[in-house]
Amino acid sequence: MSRKFQFAIGEFYHVYNRGVEKRIIFLDDNDRKRFYYLLFLCNGQKPFEISELNLKKVFEFEREETLVDIGAVCLMDNHFHLLLYEKKENGISEFMHKVSTAYTLYFNRKYKRTGSLFGGSFKAEHIDNDRHLKYLFAYIHLNPIKMFQADWQEEGIRDLKGAQKFLEDYTFSSYLDYKKSQSRLFGLVLNRGAFPEYFSLPQEFDHFINEWLELKVEG
Repeated sequence: MSRKFQFAIGEFYHVYNRGVEKRIIFLDDNDRKRFYYLLFLCNGQKPFEISELNLKKVFEFEREETLVDIGAVCLMDNHFHLLLYEKKENGISEFMHKVSTAYTLYFNRKYKRTGSLFGGSFKAEHIDNDRHLKYLFAYIHLNPIKMFQADWQEEGIRDLKGAQKFLEDYTFSSYLDYKKSQSRLFGLVLNRGAFPEYFSLPQEFDHFINEWLELKVEG
């Protein structure tokens, strides 16, 4: 894929991709769980065979040195968003190749299909200022509201409490890892220490997200 920049160690990137021809790539929660497992397992130097792992103990797998640091995750029906930090040369490219290949193999085998699953190589945006980086914690984590109200960005949120509850109930993003004080297994894909400490307390993240939501309330 041709980009206007090259990945550089010590820099932040918004990485995303969608299904080929915008097709749905997560048909059920097991698909979403598998992608989360791969975000963890593929972020390392050590080879693995997921069929040989006890899926309940995936997050105990010793990965050796990780390729990237992950700051935020959101899985939608036909695409995903990641906020990544480049730790080593070609770390993001290697990580994304491993995740995309492994998930495509799983998906094609499960649904008896062949060919590419994603619409070309992954897309990436270099984040070169602090304001943009902090904004992405809102943008990525607010994506699931599209599943609650598809036109919320254009028309405004018609049910603020409903939107807030939907975000809290949606487990396939890192929203809960920032909002809740207790840790969860999916949170182990993150390395929050590699990113600025914008939200030292869950209440600060909650306030930050709600400010963005309230800006979009209808009327």
